[in-house]
Amino acid sequence: METRFETIALIGKYKSPEIAEPLIRLGKFLEGRGIAVVQDSLTAVNVAGSDFPALTLDEIGKKADLAIVLGGDGTMLNIARTLAPYDVSLVGVNQGRLGFLTDISIDSMLETIGSMLDGEYITEKRMLLQARVERRGESLFEGLAFNDVVVHRGVSGSMIEFEVRINGLFVYTQRSDGLIVATPTGSTAYALSSGGPILYPGLPIIALIPVNPHTLSNRPIVIGGDSLIEIIMKKSGDSRVHFDSHSHFDLLEGDSVFVRRYEKTIRLLHPQGHNYFHTLREKLHWSESF
Repeated sequence: METRFETIALIGKYKSPEIAEPLIRLGKFLEGRGIAVVQDSLTAVNVAGSDFPALTLDEIGKKADLAIVLGGDGTMLNIARTLAPYDVSLVGVNQGRLGFLTDISIDSMLETIGSMLDGEYITEKRMLLQARVERRGESLFEGLAFNDVVVHRGVSGSMIEFEVRINGLFVYTQRSDGLIVATPTGSTAYALSSGGPILYPGLPIIALIPVNPHTLSNRPIVIGGDSLIEIIMKKSGDSRVHFDSHSHFDLLEGDSVFVRRYEKTIRLLHPQGHNYFHTLREKLHWSESF
């Protein structure tokens, strides 16, 4: 059964001129299906010869039913955060190797997306995190993260010290290089390299992973997705809080970082037959012969 997307936005990897040819090819294909096609205004700068209307991401959020992102997982992360407040489905086309979020090959995109337009796709909802920094009761900074919110010691050579509370209950005081608060999507990013567990993407849970803790008994914790996490800086050094390594804010002693699930979700569309475990095997090189 055909699913009707009246307006589709095309968004390419930033400052990537090589995306021009496949983006124009995809846009012409969609127009041939009777779909109105627009493109991101920053993408349009690098796509010579494209005559699709150029809109800002906020305008795309208000106008488009679907956004197709051509690039890699990093591009998808940036777009997902910006479009999160809007009810826009996302599809990812990877320029190179298979990605966790961009799982359609650029070589087969016309055939695959054509089938998806005919209704042959799987819908997956992913959670995000929202965080804010408070200093003496005043909110100074807020941000969204698709992968993780990370408190880190910065360039200083010394560990930082902070207290962690969950839903107002004291959990521990920790000395370490930092703390990763990760979504299931982010469990295969920085959290994985720091010893965190792999979390199935659709689960409504949050993982807390210490970064090089002073005490080996400090281990990752997985908690409910509706939890409110507070990180109180005791010895801050030149620490920062990072949001998907995209934006950051410098922390001082006494600052509190509050992290919780964002009220809206990201809706990813995958081709029929999409298998998350196949992606894990591909990306993590499981089942290889040695």
